[in-house]
Amino acid sequence: MWQNTSVIDKMYQKLAIQVSLNGLSFATFDTLTNKPQMLKKIDLGSFNLTTKIEDLFAEAFQNHPELKADYDEVIVIHNNNLSTFVPTALFDEEYLGSYLQFNTKVFETDFFAYDELGNYEMNNVYIPYVNMNNYFIDQFGSFDYKHANTILVNKLLDFSKNNEERKMFVHVSASHFEIVIIQNQKLQLYNTFEYKTPEDFIYYILFTAEQLQLNPENFKLELLGKISEGDALYDMAFKYVRNTNLFDVSFMFGPITESEKREHFILLHS
Repeated sequence: MWQNTSVIDKMYQKLAIQVSLNGLSFATFDTLTNKPQMLKKIDLGSFNLTTKIEDLFAEAFQNHPELKADYDEVIVIHNNNLSTFVPTALFDEEYLGSYLQFNTKVFETDFFAYDELGNYEMNNVYIPYVNMNNYFIDQFGSFDYKHANTILVNKLLDFSKNNEERKMFVHVSASHFEIVIIQNQKLQLYNTFEYKTPEDFIYYILFTAEQLQLNPENFKLELLGKISEGDALYDMAFKYVRNTNLFDVSFMFGPITESEKREHFILLHS
């Protein structure tokens, strides 16, 4: 984490960057109010992990001076489907790779990391983009990093306090989505799925609902991430699940549209 030694030198500014294999988005925050000041999304198109990150990100840093400004704090958020949640009681830092091998292909050369969700007695084990981290070390010197789903699940658990109703939350990204089922701050299910069509999307939602004996006529489905009312994914969900709604983001402040607050929910809660 970038940290100035003098209180006088503090700028009360934070930069959060979310990275994926499609591009990056970033937001700046006033740390006194914890409110976002600006938000930008940079689409780089799909690229291969062997592509030189310097070549892809250099133009973004050149075109957006905000990325090269000074900040008291910098956080990088890794957005991929290479993660899994492990209860603290079953967690051993020596065996990070073994937790992931059940839901993704892991290699001996992979670097594993984990985020602690202390309030909820679990850890999120994941594979960060090491080449991206190395690039950001060159840019910022030091910074914190987390997995996107750590922030997503932690915030959804926070919001479910004193809510006895079991809810399904679906967070949509460009090529994958997460299903999170919560009841009164207890995580009942987390899984991530790749999709290409709206039919893929609804299949996994209904399949998951069936496994947990959730009736599509009764359970509440809340959608967030890259989804809007009237688009193909929303319409498909609404067709098969009676109580389908977009996640309410009216409590979030800042000079940002409602759809941006929903799409960048993770970035804005970093």
